[in-house]
Amino acid sequence: MLDIPLSALEVAMVQTGTRAVDTLRDTAAFAQGVERLGYHRIWYAEHHHSPAIGAFPPVVLTAHAAASTSAIRLGSGGVLAPNHAPITLAEQFGTLAALHPDRIDLGIGRGPGTFDEAIARALRRGAGPTTDAEYEGDVAAILSFLVDEVALGPLPEPWLLASSTAGAALAAGLGLPIAVAHHIRPDNTQAVLECYRAAFTPSRWCERPRVLVCVETVCAETEGEAAWRIGPMDVIKAGLLKGLSEIPFPTPADAAAHHFTAQERQALAGFRAQQAVGTPETVMRRLTQLAGETGADELMLTTPVYDLGDRIRSYELIKKYSEATAAP
Repeated sequence: MLDIPLSALEVAMVQTGTRAVDTLRDTAAFAQGVERLGYHRIWYAEHHHSPAIGAFPPVVLTAHAAASTSAIRLGSGGVLAPNHAPITLAEQFGTLAALHPDRIDLGIGRGPGTFDEAIARALRRGAGPTTDAEYEGDVAAILSFLVDEVALGPLPEPWLLASSTAGAALAAGLGLPIAVAHHIRPDNTQAVLECYRAAFTPSRWCERPRVLVCVETVCAETEGEAAWRIGPMDVIKAGLLKGLSEIPFPTPADAAAHHFTAQERQALAGFRAQQAVGTPETVMRRLTQLAGETGADELMLTTPVYDLGDRIRSYELIKKYSEATAAP
């Protein structure tokens, strides 16, 4: 039995043969569907210059979804601090929190959001990679501006995204809740959590360590259907293993026809062991296991499948199975 909140991370995958604007239009429908099912929150990720993922600012998607829903929490997961002026982020999310009280989250991350070095430099106005000290200063400045300069009422809830012990130490030192990118670096999850819990200092933001773990999840009526739907993401990951970051998001049929090398199949099997892919029973068993291993206070599911209906159906199957098997 899984008795912690479930949430959603929306990564706006752009289908082959469609326009990014079509993906953008799905945002409200997805948010409404996930809210109707009773999920706790939705976060939007920042990406740039990718044929497979729409370059939609999380603050804009959050505003759009907030206007289309009534109660679900919404926010960034994350907005990438090195790409933005701290006061701008504080103003944007502070304004959203004033418009939608007690519903807005500000998840902060560090990466560039792109594999293209020229785009990364453009985002940072020619500056090079951010140092640890610069990133720590950016996060501290965002929090300070939220409280001292922007506060228009209820504040957005800040979170720090982390996939390394350095990120965990920063979250712990600032007393922030942590969102662990298990879907990106599952091999590092336990080390991140151990560091965070050991070093945590209570703050105005959080009295005790608070952990959200994000996991890649695809649920369908059969194991075969789930494997079919995760197939396009397998192609993307196999390409990344070869250093190919410009691969469009393929259809499930194209993915099924893709030839994977033995080495790629081995790597994908390793990824699959860290995902939650399959029938509702299989997925819930894996999610329950992950929650137990990590002591997570919340699990966030990211479901990178081709079709919007299949994506919402995955969340529906998981939620219904969770409710059906819950203790009376």
